[in-house]
Amino acid sequence: MAATNPSVFLLMVNGQVESAKGLEEGISQITSKSQDVRRALVWNFPIDVTFKSTNPYGWPQIVLSVYGPDMFGNDVVRGYGAVHVPFSPGRHKRTIPMFVPESTSKLQKFTSWFMGRRPEYTDPKVLAQGEGREVTRVRSQGFVTLLFNVVTKDMRKLGYDTGPADTHGIPGPSLPQGISG
Repeated sequence: MAATNPSVFLLMVNGQVESAKGLEEGISQITSKSQDVRRALVWNFPIDVTFKSTNPYGWPQIVLSVYGPDMFGNDVVRGYGAVHVPFSPGRHKRTIPMFVPESTSKLQKFTSWFMGRRPEYTDPKVLAQGEGREVTRVRSQGFVTLLFNVVTKDMRKLGYDTGPADTHGIPGPSLPQGISG
């Protein structure tokens, strides 16, 4: 006999890291700038993950680290960014502002450029936690667009209000004519 009161909820997410604007070449997934006027980097890197939990504390985030070669061929950080996974079911589009850490003095900036070792985070958890980031000097470095398709199960039964789907006008697949949802 199946239990009628669930003890956990499920969050299923699929989608893609779609594209970037304002960043240089990256090696997260190899791409180069488009030849049209947008000059966008297109990845279409897939996302497919399922979470099971009893409470929303520590809600999942996607942390992005984009690397690319500098003029000496060294792989350097081109941008960091993070976004929480949407909790309401439906299609979502998020544009994530990217940033790179900056040296605090001109001497450090020259030394890091000369040695090919620019400032970077050693642990990507720093991006998700935010603690200690307020003292880090950063520079904006473009945007990355993510698309999410979110499905939840048993969140309302556990007392969490996920609200209406936040589609931001993103068209989804349509049903063939003669079939109703």
